Amino acid sequence: MFREMRSKANMLTNEEVENILKTSPNGTLALYGENGYPYSVPVNFVYSDGKIYFHGAAEGYKLDCMKKDPHVSFSVIGKDDIAKENFTTLFSSVIAFGTIRVIDTMEEKIPVLEAMVGKYSAEFMESGKELISKGCGSVAYELTIDHMTGKKGML
Repeated sequence: MFREMRSKANMLTNEEVENILKTSPNGTLALYGENGYPYSVPVNFVYSDGKIYFHGAAEGYKLDCMKKDPHVSFSVIGKDDIAKENFTTLFSSVIAFGTIRVIDTMEEKIPVLEAMVGKYSAEFMESGKELISKGCGSVAYELTIDHMTGKKGML
């Protein structure tokens, strides 16, 4: 169903892929948009237990697209160094394909939102937990990965 990576020498190991997903601050979520146009949006995310988690508003175009078709792709750039003299880029990146769902219960949503606070605002964990406990109006999403690859640019 998914194509194999053409250039095997550039393939990242599973450990390298997971490291990029655990340390990168943002990625791009691509969805099936209106009128046949793709819709890609930069998002903050957390990678945990082989899944990717996001949060967002309780309404809007992103959510509408997800409801219409839950099949998505997600990409992250881990490194992006221009090697000018070699006319190339020394990069590392990950692309994942999967299905996304809205996390419906607070029981499931709280750990996701707390993980987001831990990744992006760890020094404010207590006030973050307080905000989460009040409901905060944020929706959480879970991306179940069906296929994922990582690639690096080399000289």
